[in-house]
Amino acid sequence: MDHPSSQTVISLYERHCVAFEKMRPANLLEKRWIDSFAQSVLPGGHILDMGCGNGTPVAQYLFALGFQVTGIDSSSSMIARCREKFPDNAWLVADMRELDLKRKFDGILAWDSFFHLARAGQRQMFDIFSAHASDGAALMFNAGPTDGEAIGEFKGEPLYHSSLAADEYRALMQQSGFRNIKHVVADPLCGGRTIWLAEKRD
Repeated sequence: MDHPSSQTVISLYERHCVAFEKMRPANLLEKRWIDSFAQSVLPGGHILDMGCGNGTPVAQYLFALGFQVTGIDSSSSMIARCREKFPDNAWLVADMRELDLKRKFDGILAWDSFFHLARAGQRQMFDIFSAHASDGAALMFNAGPTDGEAIGEFKGEPLYHSSLAADEYRALMQQSGFRNIKHVVADPLCGGRTIWLAEKRD
């Protein structure tokens, strides 16, 4: 049974949107990985940013690289900030576990968002990733280093994270038409994140 905090992630970010924006580093510690992802996407292509937060710094950086970005987030307050800062782009309030945009993208990014889903939710995401990925599209997400749950803390409240085992992620990607390109566990140059970069092949 999942930890109770798995049910409160959305409401936590909604309540603390302003505090999160102030806390979120803008120096793009993850730049090396975002660059690897970007190099795997068709130049000028359209990226689906799943769990885009307030749009800074990741989506902002992708705009600077010349990509189109459609951002989705479950927090209406986060999406409101995106619309204020980047009014010419598409921002949608949506739960990634229920997403059905009926279109495909050249890249799919679920950065610092996918790992907030309970493990059953993570499993169902791979069909959703596949449904929104063009042939050759890049997929990048981060998870934990091993199968299990990790409960962090934000503004004095529990913040849920979970992960599947690496072999299960590989199997899910293969079943949904993705080929793993690169996987690093607890990258010390990226704040200890565990990252997966894959490519869709129909």
